[in-house]
Amino acid sequence: MGKEKNPRRVAENEAMAKARMLRTSPQKLNLVAAMIRGKKVDKALSDLTFSKKRISDDVKKCLQSAIANAENNHNLDVDELIVAEAYVGKNLTMKRGRPRARGRYGRIIKPFSELTIKVRQVEEQA
Repeated sequence: MGKEKNPRRVAENEAMAKARMLRTSPQKLNLVAAMIRGKKVDKALSDLTFSKKRISDDVKKCLQSAIANAENNHNLDVDELIVAEAYVGKNLTMKRGRPRARGRYGRIIKPFSELTIKVRQVEEQA
């Protein structure tokens, strides 16, 4: 007697990947995620490759993971994939401090974020 199979979290023509504990603020990460939303995956990968943002390497890694999940786990065609969703969430925040003048304490917050990318297979119109 085994466990029942978990239902899929995404549709039959979709695949997903998550990147957690990315060391940047969600606001900065959302700028890079907005850059790839709705694009074909090959165009999104080239945009991330030549982006000047530091976090774009981690976003590219997450997108490549979503593409690999689509190909290997769900048998989707890589040439017909688009980035259906790319959304950002907050994660923990490290609190650090720095001594300031007159005995005061300057608070430094170091935010972490998480990124979820869903890719969807769409058939091209002739």
